Amino acid sequence: MHISRNTFSATILIIGLAGCAGRAPQPVAIVQPTDPLMDCAAISIEAQANNVKLQALGAEEGDKVAQNVAMGAAGLFIWPLWFAMDFQGSASKEVAAINSRNQYLAVMAQQRHCGAPAQPVAPVPPQPYRGS
Repeated sequence: MHISRNTFSATILIIGLAGCAGRAPQPVAIVQPTDPLMDCAAISIEAQANNVKLQALGAEEGDKVAQNVAMGAAGLFIWPLWFAMDFQGSASKEVAAINSRNQYLAVMAQQRHCGAPAQPVAPVPPQPYRGS
């Protein structure tokens, strides 16, 4: 079997492009080295920042789905486009990791009694009036 130079070059090009189809996931670690140092304010700030990231990743997931649908449909006519589809699911893996991190932060906040009302202070009994 003889493969022409053009066919070989096209195959190498397609394989190279397939490696560029989407980014690698970068999930956040559930437990961070600085966790023991975090106070209630730091826990709250990180959870809020994570929620902002979740919104951005949700938009990214929607864009990737639309892109994959377009590539899949166009691939019916130009089959090399199928290699440009993103099958890594980076955004969904990162969403799962951030949700796990937020659950861990919620447990930390509960253990540190964040958001709990302050412990009641024993009332001072009223002093009798000593008039002059």
